[in-house]
Formats: sequence, C-alpha cells, structure tokens
Amino acid sequence: MKISVFGAGSWGTALAHHFARGGHDVLVWARENEVATGINEAHRNPLFQSDLDLAPSLKATDELEEAASHAAVWVWVVPVQFSRKVMESLAGFLRPDVVVVSASKGIETHSLRRMDELATDVFGIAKNRFCALSGPTFAREVILGHPSAAVLACPDLSIAASLQRGFSDGHLRCYAGTDLVGVELAGALKNVIAIAAGIIDGLGLGANTQAALMTRGLHEITRLGVALGADVATFRGLAGMGDLVLTCTGKLSRNRAVGFKLGQGEKLEEILGATREVAEGVRTAPAVTRLASSMGVEMPISDAITRILAGRITPHDALSELMRRELKEESQL
Repeated sequence: MKISVFGAGSWGTALAHHFARGGHDVLVWARENEVATGINEAHRNPLFQSDLDLAPSLKATDELEEAASHAAVWVWVVPVQFSRKVMESLAGFLRPDVVVVSASKGIETHSLRRMDELATDVFGIAKNRFCALSGPTFAREVILGHPSAAVLACPDLSIAASLQRGFSDGHLRCYAGTDLVGVELAGALKNVIAIAAGIIDGLGLGANTQAALMTRGLHEITRLGVALGADVATFRGLAGMGDLVLTCTGKLSRNRAVGFKLGQGEKLEEILGATREVAEGVRTAPAVTRLASSMGVEMPISDAITRILAGRITPHDALSELMRRELKEESQL
C-alpha cells in the first residue's frame, strides 16, 4: 500500500515509521526541511523523538505536491489548529480516489469544527472518504513497537475494514467502526480532562481525586458526544476510556504535563514556550466550552479547565467549585 503522511511531529513520525516498518511505501511530509533531510539521510527525526531510529525505507519531503501525488491514502497528522491552512494549500491536489485518515485530535478553535467537518469545508470530500484513527497510543511506544491498539472509524465500514487490514500488524492492532463523530470527539475531548489530571498531580492530590476526575470526565465527554450524534458505546472503548486513561496517567502525555506544571504554579505562556510539542487540549478546552454551551450541555470540568487556562480562576478555587456543585444522580446525562 502507498501511504502519504502529512505532519512529521511525534505522532506523524510514529505512524509513518509504523507503516514503513510494515512494508508499505510511505512518504511523510514535514513542514521543516531539516526534518525531511534528517529522515532521508540519517533515518531519524532531528526535532521529534530524535533518539529513535526510523525504518530505513521511510522517505520524507517538505513539498506538499510531492506528498499529495505519492498515494491515494492520506494520513493526516497536522495539528488541528494549523490544518485548515495546510488543507487549503493541498485542495487542488485532492483526487477523487483519495481517502483521508485523520489522526489529529482536537476541535478548530474559531469554527468549532471537527476534522471531518474541516475536511468537508476545505476539500469538499465525501463523508465516506474520511476516516478517523484514534486510541491509547503514545508515539514513542509505537515507534518502539510496543503492542498497541486503536480504532479506525469511517461511515463506510468497508473502507475502514480495508484500511484496518493494511494498518494492523504484530505491533498495532486496529479495530474498525463506523462512529466517526464519536471517535473524533473522544480523541479531542480527553485532552482537556488530561490537563485536569495533570493539575491534580501538580497539586499533590491522590488516587481518590484522580479516579473521580477520570470517571466524571468520561461522563461529561460522553454527554456532549451523544448530544452531537455519537454512539455512547464508543466512549467505553479504546477511543474513549482507553485513550482517556492513557492520557491522564501516562508520563509521556503532553496535556497531562501542561496540567502538572499549572498545578505547581507555573504560567501557561512559560510552559508552552518551553516545548516544540503541541498540547492540543490547551486550544481545545475553550472550543469545547463554547460548543457545549451552544448545545445546552453541561461540562463543568472542561469549563473549569478553560477558566484556569485563561487565568480567570486558580486550580484550587476551581477544584473547590467542582466539589460544591449541586448534588445529582450519577447516571444523569
């Protein structure tokens, strides 16, 4: 299978390496020329996961047209907030046979668009030619070949199943499904809860608090997802609970790391300025708050994180507010 991967950050590099290791003909597009050169000449990404060797057959380019013409399977790993601009540059190269697989997790801040909606806006691509790939998968562990699992969702199950067979091997097992909306929302919204998990650790709180956060966080993610037409079962699976647990507890989680530093009193600007990695939850949180408000859906944890990130409330005060909210039945959506 020929595959073009757009985006050579940590996750894009990991997926490109995984596909190439599995014997596919893979070309990854990198925004930075030094990244493309490093992959081609040294088989390493000099900016992301730079200590890990990549598949020798993996090739890279910094030319969008070259990547577009390479394959009919486009795996999209450009951060959500930068995706529209890159898609606009690519729109003229989209062929009718192309299937876009999004592995980017987030919601466009100004438009509140999911990735499938963004692709429809810019590419005009049919819904059954767009897929979402998501699950509990840290980039570093995928490169190292640790056994991992993810969900590949497309409204056309036959396309999801075909890609599932091509993407799966002894290192990564993909499950096929049709709940595109649910898989996208689960992948985006869990990043906001992971910031909260990091804050809890930064405040020096314990396992009770973390367990309560993850459980109630999953509940409010599910509430918004169902309101937007997603299948409730998706949030109990790999894209929902699986990815949430990983991102809230794993030491490699970028969103959790941001939250941890916030909990310790560091300023958001300083935290973000100290890393090249993108913590999607920082930009997703205010979008989630606006989206939930427009749908009449209550999301108290996500709203608290939005206010913390904006500097309108301290982590201590936000936690106190959450603990003193009106009491209700657990199952109430």
